[in-house]
Amino acid sequence: MRFAHLRVEGQTTPRLAVVEGESAIFLDEVMRRAPRDLQDLIEQGPEGLARVRSAVGAPEPAETDPEPAAETDPEAPGALPRHPVAELRHASAVLRPAQVIAIGANYAAHASELKLRSETAMTIFSLWPNSLTAHGATTTWPEDLTTQVDYEAELGVIIGRPARGVHARDALDYVWGYTVVNDITARDIQFSEAQWSRCKSFDGFTPTGPVVVTADEIPDPQNLWLTTNLDGSIMQDASTAEMVRSVAEIISLLSRSATIPPGTLISTGSPGGAGYSRKPAVFLRDGSTVTVSIEGIGSLTTHCRVV
Repeated sequence: MRFAHLRVEGQTTPRLAVVEGESAIFLDEVMRRAPRDLQDLIEQGPEGLARVRSAVGAPEPAETDPEPAAETDPEAPGALPRHPVAELRHASAVLRPAQVIAIGANYAAHASELKLRSETAMTIFSLWPNSLTAHGATTTWPEDLTTQVDYEAELGVIIGRPARGVHARDALDYVWGYTVVNDITARDIQFSEAQWSRCKSFDGFTPTGPVVVTADEIPDPQNLWLTTNLDGSIMQDASTAEMVRSVAEIISLLSRSATIPPGTLISTGSPGGAGYSRKPAVFLRDGSTVTVSIEGIGSLTTHCRVV
């Protein structure tokens, strides 16, 4: 299934919806006790997701026992109220996450171009929640603070249940879903400070979306293709198979020292092709449009303004 936080033009509060093709089904229109957002749905556990599947008539994933009793009883699939996604506005695909964890230097090519080491301890840092923003949103930054704003295509992983002391062989069982992340970075600040959180946590520097895809639709997170298109030019083009540490290894390592709570978003690192490493360097500028795409999930577009 595919979930998004959407709103009708003129509304201020996004609503959780199931996206099917080019249409969206708002859950508060088909369920009596609809989850208010993705975090609420995740916290309801497997039973909550089963109720949503039943309410929208979605098939159960393989090897899952169906839940009885639909929340609604449409006469036919066409009876469900559907809205064209093109007429709706997105919010961040992830709202109210328990935390946002980012992994740095997780592709050898990217680590090399930034002159960072990737073969020793994993680089881990936090992203501030104010940085989350939507597909189609405009991200702004002040020119007097940074002039080297870069893009980074990343696979986002959403944890579905508390993960503590998880072995890598079992780690994917803790994944609720996946999304697209653009880990926008102020490079001049990144390399002038000892930590990376501030340079990546300006308002709007972590676009996510357009949807979150449930884990059953992504059989192997290490077999996905990522691309970044900046103003019509392909800048990044790589496979998640090139990660230094796999999604399962990342979850296992993080869970050894602390419990990873449900709803946590993990941004798993970016492949080579960043603008900082190019000669001459290529940075996001006023009026730029950058689209990050991941096979099986979708395309996340961000518009840029310098203020």
